[in-house]
Amino acid sequence: MYRGPASTPGCPEAVAAALTRSRWNLEVRYVGPRERLPLEPGVLAGARLYAQPGGGRLRKAYRKLKHSRAAVREFVRSGGAYLGFCLGGYLAGDTPGFGLLPGDTDRFISSPGARPRHDGDSLVSVTWNGRRHQLYFQDGPWYDLDSSRGPAEVLATYDNGLPAAVVAPFGLGAVGVVGPHPEASPDWYLASGLPVPADVGADLTQDLVDRVLQVGRGARRVG
Repeated sequence: MYRGPASTPGCPEAVAAALTRSRWNLEVRYVGPRERLPLEPGVLAGARLYAQPGGGRLRKAYRKLKHSRAAVREFVRSGGAYLGFCLGGYLAGDTPGFGLLPGDTDRFISSPGARPRHDGDSLVSVTWNGRRHQLYFQDGPWYDLDSSRGPAEVLATYDNGLPAAVVAPFGLGAVGVVGPHPEASPDWYLASGLPVPADVGADLTQDLVDRVLQVGRGARRVG
């Protein structure tokens, strides 16, 4: 789990809490420039999953992480799993990013028919596995998939039909990304003056974790 200058305080901890609740017996350890463990190949070699939480602006964050691009790509290519939330989803794309997706990312708020259209804290509606949910959102991406570059499963779509959550293989591993914040707890909504959705306990993060680890189950490094 990344925690550092390319993330926003509270985002790594929220993802860590969701991972700890999962059925995969995951032990969360933080990596980053101010953590005991650095984000480097030797550390990733012993991991099952690498999570990139939400943060600030994409280009600023990538400048802090671009030296780790090769390490993250090799980790996933060799059988690891990548999980990206909001900024972490942007970073799975190409421009700029780790280049893990069969396609790229773009700002949802700039897409045709998008609601909301501002970059502040808000609610966004998605359809996830056929059911509609409202989730915490702050300028997250949509996923511009290219079938000629490989397969991908769309888990959720925004109301304008664009992909909001995606799982795709990459080498022997897998990538799971989401534009909104399904990991957000009620205090996120309350602190932003937003209504807490009635189904906030649906815990869609667990579905994303399950899917990304199942896609990579045949890989060398799932355990």
